[in-house]
Amino acid sequence: MTDNRRALVVRGGWDGHVPVEATDRFVPFLREQGFHVDISDTLDVYADPTAMAGLDLIVQCWTMGTATDAQIGGLVDAVRSGTGFAGWHGGIVDAFRASTRYLQMTGGQFAEHPDNFVDYEVEVVADRADHPIVAGLPAKWALHTEQYWVLTDGLSDVLATTRFRATDDTAWRADLVVPAVWTRQWGQGRIFVSTVGHKLDDLDQPEVRTLTERGLLWAAR
Repeated sequence: MTDNRRALVVRGGWDGHVPVEATDRFVPFLREQGFHVDISDTLDVYADPTAMAGLDLIVQCWTMGTATDAQIGGLVDAVRSGTGFAGWHGGIVDAFRASTRYLQMTGGQFAEHPDNFVDYEVEVVADRADHPIVAGLPAKWALHTEQYWVLTDGLSDVLATTRFRATDDTAWRADLVVPAVWTRQWGQGRIFVSTVGHKLDDLDQPEVRTLTERGLLWAAR
């Protein structure tokens, strides 16, 4: 397949999410799909107009950290102009906590994983089951990993959810369903977010691997 699209993988931040190993799971896939893939281990690339010009997809795995106004501005402007933006877990929804423009664009922010590793389910939203990212996947699947409690807004297209169950021992007094997978349009750009992917085994689970690969392709220009 001829490389005729450009993807940029930006990785770094907190080492606990193994950003190099995690993104290396998907770089060969992108190349097989016809992308020329560049990799950056610094956020400075976001503030480089030459590097950002004409990108079709940005895959970000950068947990926590601080980005400058110029870096966030370059990223947001690229997405608004049509560059796709995609990622998973803390690499996209626990990045740059102090950058309000970034939080607004991605549409969600990690708040907590109340019990560290737990058994929980991800459930496809029934009326979105024909979306190309989740079509044909099981209606629900089980995981044993971090379950992300996220704060979100109403502009996203939620494809899958997860339920936090209330018990006598929890501070919350009723079950809470939160988005686990969503897409979003920001200007001309598409955004894909999955909250699953704390560890490499999560990303290797067939359902997660499939929806993540599909999400990257869906988001691309």
